[in-house]
Amino acid sequence: MERKKITIEFLLRASPAILYQFFTTPSNLVRWFCDGVDVQPNGIYAFEWSGFEELARLTEDVENEQVKFEWLDDDRDGEYLEFKISISPVTGETILEITDFCDEDEVDEQYQLWETQIQQLKKETGSGG
Repeated sequence: MERKKITIEFLLRASPAILYQFFTTPSNLVRWFCDGVDVQPNGIYAFEWSGFEELARLTEDVENEQVKFEWLDDDRDGEYLEFKISISPVTGETILEITDFCDEDEVDEQYQLWETQIQQLKKETGSGG
């Protein structure tokens, strides 16, 4: 099945510095993103969801601006998960842009999953929910 790249934006009231911590530290990642995470040598993150583990390498790490994980699974060759953080010059709100990949027939479900995840992130960062 064809895989599709998706990009979705969210507005948050959390600072870039706070969001950055929620994308890079295991203790914060488990509060909104995954069930467990183990940071291994060479920037490898072992994420766990419902007992299943997926490995990703941290390939971009720009403090308070960008975090990018490239998936190491052979089935996901060239796929990544990216978080970009910026500030709206008009409203002053923090803009979070997420780039992810999913099966072509699961685009709507993937958007809904991210909506749910970001609601939890907002709750955990104190930026609404």
